[in-house]
Amino acid sequence: MTEAGDIAATRRSYDTVAADYERLLAGQLTEVPLDRAMLDAFVREVGAGDGPRTVGDLGCGTGRVTSYLRDAGAEVFGLDLSPGMIAVARETCPGLRFQVGSMSALDLPGDSLGGVLSWYSTVHMPEAELQASFAEFHRVLAPGGHVLVAFKVGNERVRLERAYGHPVTLDVYRWSPDRIAGHLAAAGFVESVRLVRGPHPDEKTPQGFLLARKPGR
Repeated sequence: MTEAGDIAATRRSYDTVAADYERLLAGQLTEVPLDRAMLDAFVREVGAGDGPRTVGDLGCGTGRVTSYLRDAGAEVFGLDLSPGMIAVARETCPGLRFQVGSMSALDLPGDSLGGVLSWYSTVHMPEAELQASFAEFHRVLAPGGHVLVAFKVGNERVRLERAYGHPVTLDVYRWSPDRIAGHLAAAGFVESVRLVRGPHPDEKTPQGFLLARKPGR
């Protein structure tokens, strides 16, 4: 099967920027307490369940959030489309497991995870790919498992041709919280919490966070 052009372009772009992405964003979570609060709540919800406890950080980039989840008490691994990002993650986060893979076609058994984190990892996906990824999240989560999605709030597609000091080819999709919630509901999830915060000085839009649950048996 031929890979979609947008997926190949996203991989190439993140392979290109991987080292500088890590250098520029390594300490970003220390500056966003509301973001950390959502991650902490997600870890608590997964830990309170009676099913699997493993969390997949899907679209993990260089592993900075994967590492945060581990330090918060989660049993976590990371997966990313970009081999370049995974190489940096393995170097900067020793002791954590990382693998290359696609969120819209996960090489994971059904009902095998207690939590799925999508931390801005769907922002380059057109709507059909977003829907396919949410369906995969539902498939791999055990009943009672939780998904946390972070996204950029808006209603438009923006083309990036330069990022992190490098030329890139990336489309960034901004969605309303209701649109994200609707796609999660269509995939079979029940919304638990949503949060929208204003943009920080280096951000162009509000930021959205939506925590949802796969219904139990």
